[in-house]
Amino acid sequence: MKNFSSRIIAWQRRHGRHDLPWQGRHDPYRVWLSEIMLQQTQVATVIPYFQRFIERFPDVATLAAASEDSVLQHWSGLGYYSRARNLHAAARQIAGGHAGKIPDTRDALQALPGIGRSTAGAIAALAFGRTEAILDGNVKRVLVRHAAIDGWPGEKEIEAALWQLAESRLPRQDIEAYTQGMMDLGATVCTRSRPACDACPVQSDCQARAQNRCASLPVPRPKKILPERHVQMLLLLDRGELLLERRPPSGIWGGLWSLPELPADIDAAEGCRIRYGHEPHGRQALPSLRHSFTHFRLHIQPVCLHLDPRNLSVASPGQQWLTPADALKTALPTPVRTLIDRLV
Repeated sequence: MKNFSSRIIAWQRRHGRHDLPWQGRHDPYRVWLSEIMLQQTQVATVIPYFQRFIERFPDVATLAAASEDSVLQHWSGLGYYSRARNLHAAARQIAGGHAGKIPDTRDALQALPGIGRSTAGAIAALAFGRTEAILDGNVKRVLVRHAAIDGWPGEKEIEAALWQLAESRLPRQDIEAYTQGMMDLGATVCTRSRPACDACPVQSDCQARAQNRCASLPVPRPKKILPERHVQMLLLLDRGELLLERRPPSGIWGGLWSLPELPADIDAAEGCRIRYGHEPHGRQALPSLRHSFTHFRLHIQPVCLHLDPRNLSVASPGQQWLTPADALKTALPTPVRTLIDRLV
């Protein structure tokens, strides 16, 4: 394995990705933002979100000074919203406790909200040239196949072994090219299905290839049946405006604006009368939606109700009345955005 890292570095310089919007400037803020966005999200999806986000929040100071609403609005649609809340909280910590400068060591980075060991290692390596290991999904796949490691990589013992392996293969120099090369190799060559082994720079001593096991490694997560949840979402309309309610700060869609919800087995009109004191009319059931989370599937039955003109001109705390067009400019969960978009 002596020349494992040198082969990765040489391959990255010739075949790796060099034109991503967060590359080339050695800007720790852009590296940090990209690494957070890339958690559980593919590069092609991240790029337009990154470009819009960096245009609105070009540096740590701007991000720290922004409202959470504004941050979530620019994150809307990217999913896993705790990433955005942690990013915002970390920016405020950096502005207040690090003199506005992003820390340059893995330990200090890992102490910030939303930054785990692998993300901290990636930022330290790519932004500051620190010799640190990373272990994201792409890197795990490369290492598992190259060493033919059995077992699901999410198991603690397997993950610990992979960390040892990742650290043992670090180069003495050119850490940026190596780190980027490992990510690029997993994303473009050593892919989950149909890996392009003939184009791999470490194919000659890849144990999975030698054992004809590339298709079966890494061992997949043990299958489990996802629970199904059912809910009604109310599109309450009054004189062309729609009622939105803010979600609790933690949990699913934390801090986002959403539609009022009712259990699936409650009559929507009766639930509206009890909760809001409004007499609905013009009830219309809309096509249902299904949205999958990591731990469950959500079945949404939207119901559109027109209300008699409300007496209060100001919404209650945690509520706002907006036209559907204006509602789409707020921070909304993806399925809620889909429902409101049907009204525009």
